[in-house]
Amino acid sequence: MPTLPDPREVVARGYDQIAERYAAWVRDDVFDTVVPRYLGQLIELLPAGGTVLDLGCGGGERLAHLARHFTTTGVDISPEQVKRAYCTVPDARVVQGDMTRLDFPPASFDAVTAFYAFTHLPHGELPGLLVRIAHWLRPSGVLVASMGTTLNTGAYMLDWLGAPSYFSGYDTTANRLLVEQAGFHILSARQETIRETLGGRSSDAEFFWVVARRVDTVSAPDTAWLG
Repeated sequence: MPTLPDPREVVARGYDQIAERYAAWVRDDVFDTVVPRYLGQLIELLPAGGTVLDLGCGGGERLAHLARHFTTTGVDISPEQVKRAYCTVPDARVVQGDMTRLDFPPASFDAVTAFYAFTHLPHGELPGLLVRIAHWLRPSGVLVASMGTTLNTGAYMLDWLGAPSYFSGYDTTANRLLVEQAGFHILSARQETIRETLGGRSSDAEFFWVVARRVDTVSAPDTAWLG
């Protein structure tokens, strides 16, 4: 039986390959009122000048918006996306790497954001990453993240915007439990819909959006129930 490629490498190479096309697609073919709304919530929740870590920062468009209010650090697994982020936000700190393998000192950030990034993680990595995020946050620090809405134990796509990609995720109930078990109090959790056009066909895409605060006690989640 052939060995499947590492999902991390597939995602990194894919975004390198489609960097320009992806930026144009998001700009021209995605109708998304959700991200601006959650960015606005984050601005209301944090003091001006706070520190924000944006996981899966892409070409830096969201990072640029965050940098107008906060001290920002961006992380992306794609070297080409990191180059684009540097050009977009020259004053931000941008790190090229796998978010599940990076580390930061405890209590480094006031908020962590992850917009449309967790659904690219190798299946099974999300629970541990949420725990690490809780440690990276200061007490009462905020997590704003989008996640999947259905169980997906890992699926490779041969052609997504012109390059291979990989997607995975959990259902909404599991996502909520994972966030709580990682050491967060959920402020809001709901499904949100955006409109995407791919190959000339438009369709709705749903994501589960969570806004949560870190609580005092942070411990490893019990993931045995995930099966």
